[in-house]
Amino acid sequence: MGRHPDRYHVVALTAHRDYSRLAEQCRQFQARYAVIGDSAKVRDLTMALADMDCKTEILTGSDALKTVAGLAESDIVMAAIVGAAGLEPTLHAVQCGKRVLLANKESMVIAGQLFRDAANQNNATIIPVDSEHNALFQVLPSGFDQGLDSVGVEQLMLTASGGPFLNRERDSLRNVTPGEACKHPNWNMGRKISVDSATLMNKGLELIEARWLFNARPDQISVIIHPQSIVHSMVSYRDGSVLAQMGMPDMRTPIACSLAWPERIEAGVERLHLASMQNLEFHQPDLDRFPGLGLAFDVLQSGDNAAVVFNAANEIAVDAFLRERIGFLQIPSVVSCALEQCERGKIASLDDVLGFDRMTREKTDAIVKSFTH
Repeated sequence: MGRHPDRYHVVALTAHRDYSRLAEQCRQFQARYAVIGDSAKVRDLTMALADMDCKTEILTGSDALKTVAGLAESDIVMAAIVGAAGLEPTLHAVQCGKRVLLANKESMVIAGQLFRDAANQNNATIIPVDSEHNALFQVLPSGFDQGLDSVGVEQLMLTASGGPFLNRERDSLRNVTPGEACKHPNWNMGRKISVDSATLMNKGLELIEARWLFNARPDQISVIIHPQSIVHSMVSYRDGSVLAQMGMPDMRTPIACSLAWPERIEAGVERLHLASMQNLEFHQPDLDRFPGLGLAFDVLQSGDNAAVVFNAANEIAVDAFLRERIGFLQIPSVVSCALEQCERGKIASLDDVLGFDRMTREKTDAIVKSFTH
């Protein structure tokens, strides 16, 4: 936004509890609305904005998130709330016919069919912001939404860096600390997403998201390890061609792409110099070292509410790890137990998604308590 003030104007900004950064961004971009998720921070935000002489209107709560997601004066909604908490406002934005820049993969993972139906019914556009899915979006031909076979696509290949423990023996991961798990070699991410990257659960969620974003069958999606994070994903075609989107590991590239598509705008990103790339590696993921990815492939095949269970159980397990209640290797074990123990059923509505999500979280809390660190 700051790089292209002539093209974009910020209408609303949201945060959960980081009121100081929210206030600063409201001042910088003169946002009309600010939503703070944690109602206990409303007073702090009010004082911070008063000190900045900013006329932003403050809202709070989940209903406020839906309100700003559907504002008539906004054309684009960046959906970047972490986890299932972003589901309702993101779906509301789609129902309002917005261009939704989807950085919240969990919403599409747990309610993919609902999103596809809502987008079709309301003439909404969903553009993925995750670097891998944005890469696929860039190299897929128009018409892919009618089925990948119809446009000659054989395989969507999601690349994965492998995270900080790619070459560690599995047994050596038993005593991994949250601090170690959050040190990603290539990307600067939040704590939850960093842990997901270390377990490859993040790539598992992306597998499921890709199924819905690109109308793909489970057998048309694969994962390949690429530690350098230069090739962000690839598409294999029927004629033997493989098209890849490449670039430096910098989220400003997919964000700029999503904002301006089909145009291209300056993103302030360092240019990729292929001559300086001595070695680009690719190899198959080790499902023994990363069992969470194997669980995701199973979930992809299972359908129904399996993805809701997978996502909710992983959120609870990662939170338990970050609080040092369980060990790093127990994260996929907790998720596996939840998949075995939670009731299976079909998803026909948002209420179904929310109900299965609540049920899974309650069950997974009990599973975590039964584990020993």
